[in-house]
Amino acid sequence: PLSLFFLSSTSITPSLFLMLAHKINLSPILDTSTLDVTHSSSSFSEDEKCILEDQGFVMPPGHILHANLSKQNDKLPFHSDNSWSDTKKYESPLNPEIKFKHGTTTLSFIFQGGIIVAVDSRSTMGSYIASGSVKKVIEINSYLLGTMAGGAADCSFWERHLGRECRLWELRNKERISVAAASKILSNITYSYKGYGLSMGTMVAGWDKTGPNLYYVDDDGTRLKGQRFSVGSGSTYAYGVLDSGYKWDLSVEEAIELGRRSIFHATHRDAFSGGSVNVYHVHKDGWTKISSQDVTQLFYEKYDPKLRV
Repeated sequence: PLSLFFLSSTSITPSLFLMLAHKINLSPILDTSTLDVTHSSSSFSEDEKCILEDQGFVMPPGHILHANLSKQNDKLPFHSDNSWSDTKKYESPLNPEIKFKHGTTTLSFIFQGGIIVAVDSRSTMGSYIASGSVKKVIEINSYLLGTMAGGAADCSFWERHLGRECRLWELRNKERISVAAASKILSNITYSYKGYGLSMGTMVAGWDKTGPNLYYVDDDGTRLKGQRFSVGSGSTYAYGVLDSGYKWDLSVEEAIELGRRSIFHATHRDAFSGGSVNVYHVHKDGWTKISSQDVTQLFYEKYDPKLRV
């Protein structure tokens, strides 16, 4: 009945149907043990070519399309003498041609007035700058912030999911979730996906009934509590400025300037960081976004060495 419905609803030839059936894994419910279908790209009508392309079959002119629907054959439903059909090489994490390049600079530190979170806004794909205005601070709730470093999709999705989990926790327990519990939820999630290819280096910063707290969580489930962290390709440059200027008793204005200056100098030296410097302050009443300033503007207005003369 399924095959009759498929044929009647699309008006395609039986051989084309069998190829699409193998593509969408219908072969286990079809008697296809003796069927072997071979076509050249010129033997299909234009409508049939459109259907094949919609289903993921790419058909360069003159190539042979082959479908062996034997239940014992678990290979691709088509082959060619050329490498255009060799998609398996893109699935191996050991393939040296496929590299997951990423770059960013994020930092956070605790001081007497709360927590400063500072990030850049550049998104890169290798040497290509994909965006200069990425929001790398995820506002989990009114008292919790998360940062993004690594794969933008992984960080964004799982930290927004963490926001939903935190809200559910509050509804169940009738109180605001602690920073430790929120970071542990994220750590448990990333640990459960260990080895699946996630790319995450995040910080969870917030204020709860114990005061300001800061945790680092990454894609293999590592969870560390600390007073200051920097994550990303520009983190070594940021650490150099941050460690030299950090004191517990910084004023709020001094702490904001330290975070902004640390990110700026990282963007100045690291090609994969740039865009704008976004600064947040977490305090007992929640978090406040302090500023978002373009790094080029900062250079000419504040940090150009010529201004010191």
